[in-house]
Amino acid sequence: MKIQDSLARGGLYAITDGPRADILDVVAAALEGGARVLQYLDETTDAARRLAEASAIGQLCRAHDVPLLIHEDVSLAQAVGASGVHLASAGEDMARARAVLGPASIIGVACRDSLENARIAVRAGANYISFGAFFPSPTKPLAPRAPLELLRQSAGFGVPRVAIGGITPDNGGVLLAAGAEYLASISAVFGGRDVRHAAQRLSDLFAATNRISLPLRQP
Repeated sequence: MKIQDSLARGGLYAITDGPRADILDVVAAALEGGARVLQYLDETTDAARRLAEASAIGQLCRAHDVPLLIHEDVSLAQAVGASGVHLASAGEDMARARAVLGPASIIGVACRDSLENARIAVRAGANYISFGAFFPSPTKPLAPRAPLELLRQSAGFGVPRVAIGGITPDNGGVLLAAGAEYLASISAVFGGRDVRHAAQRLSDLFAATNRISLPLRQP
């Protein structure tokens, strides 16, 4: 399966909450629970540890045929052979990421609560866009709230849409009904003791919903 084609599956988009000593164990559990995309998020300055962790996580993701995306760090993504990166915005960073990682890489852009940001990202060649926070977020409590209507308004953009922010098994179905292809979560997956079960509960939302694979626009 081509890296970008894997995005057409939809599903749980798990985002790590490191640094933590058991990072490899909880990532393995999230993958076993059905995560379809894994984003490595660690904004510390411990370059050696981050490189080692991302390399090991990459091996786990490849074993499960799941794309590994690195939060913001293009150089780290290149170093560990990740599938791509998640960026805070389109623009020069996106152009650099594409130049460094190549045309087959996955580049996603956070569009927060803005449809215009999403339009800009898609025009610039983003492979997916994310909106949120849709609900109060324990990770980013000050994040602006995104209206559910964004998912309906962006239906024709031709790329998968990731919903993020305070998503749980109890409220995620609303976002799927509005058109989200992915549900992203940090705390609902990695915040409890049983990560595999938490990931499975979110993944089960997709099994209970009739999902249609999204034709992907190639860069």
